[in-house]
Amino acid sequence: MDFVTPRANTPSSTAAESDGPFLVIGLGNPGPAYAATRHNIGAMVCDELADEASPMPASFSVHKRTNCDVAEARIDNRRVVLAKPRSYMNVSGGPVAALCKYFKVAPSSPIVVHDEIDIDFGAVRLKRGGGEGGHNGLRSISQALGTKDYIRVRAGVGRPPGRMDVADFVLKPFAKHEQDGLPVLVADAADAVRLLLDRGLEAAQNAVH
Repeated sequence: MDFVTPRANTPSSTAAESDGPFLVIGLGNPGPAYAATRHNIGAMVCDELADEASPMPASFSVHKRTNCDVAEARIDNRRVVLAKPRSYMNVSGGPVAALCKYFKVAPSSPIVVHDEIDIDFGAVRLKRGGGEGGHNGLRSISQALGTKDYIRVRAGVGRPPGRMDVADFVLKPFAKHEQDGLPVLVADAADAVRLLLDRGLEAAQNAVH
């Protein structure tokens, strides 16, 4: 799979004026056993963005140099690299750092889409930097990039019920009562990514929050 090396871009206040490409990374675990779990909602959002790319859907292919599934897409007439690490969540940092190096994207520039237990199911929040909140994928990325100052699209999956272990909770599929709301959550998170690309972080936060 051959790529044209893009310029580094970041969703800033001038993002709407730039043609990109931008790097959007959807976190998850590899393989069909994890595909429908809460931890994989980031990958689901990347799939949604690829399916809705124009003028035609984008297809993911294995990008061996970064150990990711990668698709080049046009989203609202902007060039975007969509990526899903093929590693397990807790070692996402290596593939993400490799993506930034290969595509010449600054460590603070990628948009990382991930599950967030500290946000109610169905809500989406955006932020740059901050802590990882116990999220092993984010911790690995921060260590590999040498910075926490990248943008996060946080898709709320809610807290585990009762005394259920957090790791068990995020590795389970969404509950039956959440199934109707899951497509809406994925679509809302994908829309948040589009807003980031179009308007930059502050304007996107004002719209999404």
